[in-house]
Amino acid sequence: MHGVSVAPLVIGIASSPAERRQLARLLGGSDAFLIVSNVEQAREFLGVGDLPPVVPPPTPPARAEVARRPQPPPDLSVDSDRRVLRWRDQEIDLTRLEHDVLLCLVDAPGQVWTYERLHLEVWGNRHLGRGSDMHSVVRRVRRKLARLDAAATIHAVRGVGFRLVPI
Repeated sequence: MHGVSVAPLVIGIASSPAERRQLARLLGGSDAFLIVSNVEQAREFLGVGDLPPVVPPPTPPARAEVARRPQPPPDLSVDSDRRVLRWRDQEIDLTRLEHDVLLCLVDAPGQVWTYERLHLEVWGNRHLGRGSDMHSVVRRVRRKLARLDAAATIHAVRGVGFRLVPI
């Protein structure tokens, strides 16, 4: 194959739909790219299911760090396939924007998501405008959490962003 040029294949792995959309925007200029939701899907596509992981798993945090890290209420989850918020045995439908905002916050409970980072992740751009679009979505998600009587809500960190906290 001397003299034959082969374009590289770029593989992106992202578990949430919002992350996959962001990767698609970032990799859009590549000649060939594949976006999957987990390593197993990539291996299946490439036909290399028995190979060891390419990237070593992250080093687990120290025990004290794990203990301090806020955890989402155990009965609170977001079903991305059906786009619903689940609290214990109850479910409520979410719009795409509500789902993507809540998914960011649930995946990192207690972590403050800045307005800019959340806007980039959910809306796919850096434009914040007045921020009323984001505040409107957060207000609707808060109402849905309250309607389910979930043990969590979204707190605003004035001038910075939002975070999911237990109540």
